[in-house]
Amino acid sequence: MAKSIKRCGWVSDKDELMKEYHDKEWGTPLRDDNKIFEFLTLESFQAGLSWRTILNKRKNFEKAFFNFEPVKVAKFGKKEISRLLKDKGIVRNRLKIEAAINNAARFIEVKEEFGTFSKYMWGFVGNKTIVSSIRKMTDYKPLSKEAELWAKDLKKRGFKFLGPTTIYAHMQAVGMVNDHMIGCFRKNK
Repeated sequence: MAKSIKRCGWVSDKDELMKEYHDKEWGTPLRDDNKIFEFLTLESFQAGLSWRTILNKRKNFEKAFFNFEPVKVAKFGKKEISRLLKDKGIVRNRLKIEAAINNAARFIEVKEEFGTFSKYMWGFVGNKTIVSSIRKMTDYKPLSKEAELWAKDLKKRGFKFLGPTTIYAHMQAVGMVNDHMIGCFRKNK
């Protein structure tokens, strides 16, 4: 009998999509700017919805937002907004769509200021992953002081739909925070 892999408590053994996301992406330190923009965009669309919903639509988002290339997304106008509002494969929320376009332009501004968005982003955690000691599901927290500081700075820079809870989820996703549970096979990777 094969030994089962121990994962974080929020991952169901029956959910292949979430298992793959957990096993290959969640909590892996990320420094690629386009991938970071993808996660920021997806996280902003997730507000009020489940992450599972967003993962199910991820390929559609990728196509609809031109592989999450910020330069292309920043140029979206009324025609593209209309197209996106008709796209049943994504979350069709005008405010979130407009926020994604706005955030692409702000993302580019940050890249111009810091050289890379990654450099700016990782600066909020001193360029190293914060390692948590999560033993049970109730140990998870919805945000951190770093997420609050970063969200405040993003708001000051004109970003939208990226409050501290959303930013903390982003920090978990891109490995700025290692919130894998103690005992999870990914905890020390």
